[in-house]
Amino acid sequence: MHIKGTVKLDKRTKDLAKRLKPGDIALIKHEDIDSTAAHMLVEARVKAVINVSKSCSGHYPNLGPRVLVNAGIPLIDNAGDELFKGLKECESIEIRDGAIYRGDDVLSQGELLTAERVDQLIEDAKANLGKVLEDFAENTLTYVTKEKSLLLDPAALPDVRTPINDRHALVVVRGESYKEDLVIIRHYIREMKPVLIGVDGGADALVEMGLKPDIIIGDMDSVSDATLKCGAQLIVHAYANGKAPGLPRVEQLGLKPMVCAIPGTSEDLALLLAYEKGAELIVAVGTHSHLIDFLDKGRKGMSSTFLVRLKVGNRLVDAKGVSKLYRAQPSVKYVGILALAALVVIAAVIALSPTMHDRVQSIFDNLRAQMWQVYTKAHPWTWGK
Repeated sequence: MHIKGTVKLDKRTKDLAKRLKPGDIALIKHEDIDSTAAHMLVEARVKAVINVSKSCSGHYPNLGPRVLVNAGIPLIDNAGDELFKGLKECESIEIRDGAIYRGDDVLSQGELLTAERVDQLIEDAKANLGKVLEDFAENTLTYVTKEKSLLLDPAALPDVRTPINDRHALVVVRGESYKEDLVIIRHYIREMKPVLIGVDGGADALVEMGLKPDIIIGDMDSVSDATLKCGAQLIVHAYANGKAPGLPRVEQLGLKPMVCAIPGTSEDLALLLAYEKGAELIVAVGTHSHLIDFLDKGRKGMSSTFLVRLKVGNRLVDAKGVSKLYRAQPSVKYVGILALAALVVIAAVIALSPTMHDRVQSIFDNLRAQMWQVYTKAHPWTWGK
C-alpha cells in the first residue's frame, strides 16, 4: 500500500477535524479512538490516519478503529510520538505499508491495521471489561455522595429567554449516530417545534439541518464560530469552582454568554435546564447512555449522569425511541378532505369547459359500449331479447 498526501496534525482529534480537507492525511495522538472521533475523520474524507498512540490499547473495546477501517480509510497504528517533532503542518509524506516517509527518509514505522486485526484487538479488549466495570461502578458510587445536590437541591440555573414550560425540548449532543438520529426525527421536529438545545458540537448538527438552536450549552470547545454567532442564547458550562475555560473564546467573538457552574457534564446541564424550566418532554439525541459511551468520553464514572437521569425521570426519551414510536402520517380525515377538494376541482373544470365536457362524455360512452360487449359475450342468450 502506497499513499501520498499532505499531512495535517493535532494532538486533539476534534480540533484537527475542523482543519481537515478531503484527501489530507491526518496525524493524531489518540489512544483508544472513540467512534465519534472516528466518524469526524470519515466525514472529513481523509486519505489515511496515522495514530502515534495505540488505537485500541486493550483497556476496553472501543469501536473507533472499526469505523475507520470499515470506511476504507487506512489506519497506521502506534507510529510513535517522534512524528509530532519531525513533521510540520501541510508537509508532503508517503505511507508505504506501515512506514512513513518524507522523501527518501523513513520517519517512523507503525502497524497498518487490517479489519481482521481490528476485530482481534476488540475481542481481546472485551476480556478486560469485567475489571473496567468494577472500577467504573466503584468510582460512580464514590462520587454520587459528593454530587447528590444535583438530585436533591434545585439547580442554580440562569434565566432563558426562550419559553420552555409545557413545551418539548430537544437536546442534541455530539454522540454516537447523532446526525443520523436527527434526520430520522425531522418530521417530529417540524410538527412539534421543540425548544432546540445544542450541547457544544451538537449545535453544529442542528445548523447543518437548517435549524437555528435556541440555546447552546457547553465548554464551547467543539462548536464552530459561525454557529456561536447564529443568535442562540449561549450558556458556558463552568466547573463547580466557577472556572470557565470556554468563556474567553466566546468573549473574543464579541458575544456575551451566561455562565453556569454545576457539577457534571454540559450534557447534564442541558437536561437539567430543560427539566427545571418545565419542559413537558425532553428528547435526547446523541447523549451517553451505556458503558462504552462513557469510556469513550474518558470518564471513569457516571455519578452526575446517573443523578440527573434519576431527577429527570420519565420526561426523558431517547431519539431512537421517538423515531420508532412517532410516524408523521396524514390522518384519514386529512386524506378525505384532500380527495374531496380534488373532486371539486375536477368537477369545476368539466363544468366550465365545453371541450372537457364533451371529452368526458365520450369516455363514458366508450366505456359503456365496451361493458355491453363484454356482457353480451358472456351471456349470448340475452341477445335479441
